Amino acid sequence: MAYDCAVIGGGPAGFTAVIYARRAGLGVLLIEKLYPGGQLANVEKCENYPGFAEITGFDLIQNFTGHADKYVYDKADGETLSVKQNGVVFTVITENGAYEAKTVIISTGAGPMKLGALGEDKFSGRGVSYCASCDGALYKNKTAAVIGGGNTAAQDALYLARLCEKVYIIHRRDKLRAERNLQNRLNIPNVEIIYDTVLDEINGESSVNGIKLKNVKSGEKTELAVAGVFMAVGIVPNTGFIKDFIKTDEKGFILTDESMRTDVPGIFAAGDARAKPLRQIVTAAADGAVAAYSAQIYLNETS
Repeated sequence: MAYDCAVIGGGPAGFTAVIYARRAGLGVLLIEKLYPGGQLANVEKCENYPGFAEITGFDLIQNFTGHADKYVYDKADGETLSVKQNGVVFTVITENGAYEAKTVIISTGAGPMKLGALGEDKFSGRGVSYCASCDGALYKNKTAAVIGGGNTAAQDALYLARLCEKVYIIHRRDKLRAERNLQNRLNIPNVEIIYDTVLDEINGESSVNGIKLKNVKSGEKTELAVAGVFMAVGIVPNTGFIKDFIKTDEKGFILTDESMRTDVPGIFAAGDARAKPLRQIVTAAADGAVAAYSAQIYLNETS
């Protein structure tokens, strides 16, 4: 049996697509690699999703899943390895089996980017982290550094400031890229921002005990004693399984039109895996709704 729609990825885009597709009467399969929520599950506080002045990422994704579970749809666990086409039917191949569908919505999101600094891989899990809300408690009353200058870096620093004795933000430019309200909240005693500076090296023995920095303007090198380094330098799309099948940009983000259609008829993309100017929970959810609607139109036109 071929499903009307296979949704790959259970984040805000994926669950919204499930809700809209099921409300349209489509038979839906949701394929999720790990656990519902994706990156949203690691967000300590969300303050910009309409209808919720403040909510944790975990609670918000529980609302998404609870809403979707009002409708009957199938679920499959496991990493998606590839998507193949056989006429008008697509085969989604996962590590745990293969599934057929007439349309596919890719909502696999994006993950944290590695900086590539000396010592980063060596101390991963031993002082180097990519998730402040996951690992922050390990650095209670210690000193930590956050590398980056965007919203994620600011949010990570604010979260860590409640636990750590001192938090440094290391940013390569002369001003942060984070939203203004987040920057204003960083004006607290135990947060210090070091501008025009890059991370050169992460040092330690069995775990991290310090970092070496370089000022990009003066070339001056300095050292900081820190117990933890939190990377927040950007994201990479989770599209490796599909990028040779559909068109992506140079970074691997899927190219779509405003209807979420890719260059392969019947395949749609939504959320952070898509090339777009703004990646937020609300835009991911909107993408999911549009993708499901477009899948419905496609099925109507091809049936």
